Amino acid sequence: MAALLEVSDVTVRFGGLIAVNEVSLRVGAGEICALIGPNGAGKTTLFNAIAGYVPLNAGRILLRGTPIQDLAPHRIAAGGVRRTFQNGGLFGHLTALENVLVGLHTQVDSAFFGIVLGSRRSGVAEATASGHARKLLDLMDLGDIADQPAHALSGGQQRMVEIVRALATDPPLLLLDEPAVGLAPPMREQLGGVIRNLARERGIGILLIEHAIELVMSISDRVIVLNYGRKVADGSPDEVRADRSVLEAYLGHA
Repeated sequence: MAALLEVSDVTVRFGGLIAVNEVSLRVGAGEICALIGPNGAGKTTLFNAIAGYVPLNAGRILLRGTPIQDLAPHRIAAGGVRRTFQNGGLFGHLTALENVLVGLHTQVDSAFFGIVLGSRRSGVAEATASGHARKLLDLMDLGDIADQPAHALSGGQQRMVEIVRALATDPPLLLLDEPAVGLAPPMREQLGGVIRNLARERGIGILLIEHAIELVMSISDRVIVLNYGRKVADGSPDEVRADRSVLEAYLGHA
């Protein structure tokens, strides 16, 4: 499988702390790759490095063969890398629909800003953007809460809306930081189905951080394990389950 994302020997230091230590990984189009490991293993730091929020001390990051490690976050996002955040990031006073429209701002002309700011301006741009946003919400079975303010939604609904917003521009690469946090088992199962659909039917490459191991093992093509900033395993779910270093570092027994 051709690499959509290629991370090569990436190291990130914070003072004397090495948060990510010579980590390499590849994600192909349509591939689901999970990044797991104990708290403090360097997973979120690696996400931040890929998205441009922290600089590298060594290594390189390629998107479709083009280096992106020196680009600003907004340029990396515009190039096709979209991510969600561990602690969410919705605008509470905006509706679910308006939050998704925020994710479309790079693809809609200036009339878009009138939608979010309450302007009376309307036209093709507004109708197209709103229609696309509603279809995405319907994809997640969230159509019935499209016009509710984000602050009134449950934690699980907020997580799902954040994922929809990340999908708004149909990015080739999606970084999901603990997408199952706050989700009840039925919604977690629904989320797994959505992630599989995004990869299989839309060809989106997905790199996710997740502590819900059963979800990881059921949807992932590959699983990468970090411990103390280093990669200690990289393989299929079955291979990783059987890896002694994973049992010792992550599952707590050998």
